[in-house]
Amino acid sequence: MEIERKFLIKEMPDLTKYPFKKMEQGYLNTSPTVRVRRENEEYFLTYKSKSIDGISREEYNLPLTQEAYEHLIRKCDGNIITKTRYLIPIKDLGNDHDSLTAELDVFEARFNGLTFVEVEFETVEKANAFIKPEWFGEDVTDKKEYYNSYLSQLV
Repeated sequence: MEIERKFLIKEMPDLTKYPFKKMEQGYLNTSPTVRVRRENEEYFLTYKSKSIDGISREEYNLPLTQEAYEHLIRKCDGNIITKTRYLIPIKDLGNDHDSLTAELDVFEARFNGLTFVEVEFETVEKANAFIKPEWFGEDVTDKKEYYNSYLSQLV
């Protein structure tokens, strides 16, 4: 189960001190979502169901070989998405004992300049109780125009 919230960024943190992954992904289907992704030198096929409550949905990740990934990425429709994902530890201000990771995506190529941040949670209750850090902007969790699968279909 994937439980996450997504935000625009009000103030960009200093990214030079955080680990990151170079990512490339394409979509074989967008409803339900079937995606192939490269994260550095790892490869995955992902299935995501439609969201149940706007925050959570079923998600399954299967490892792929590089050869399988390269074969499937050529079969994807629409835009191939490239981005750098920075992994930024944050304190959940709504649950003082919880430490979370903000996954800040900086898009490249066609979507150069687009940035947003996602945070994954253990429960829907924790997601709903989350108090965002100051550098987070508008909550766009339920806005489809910020879904990667939507971006992949833009002409």
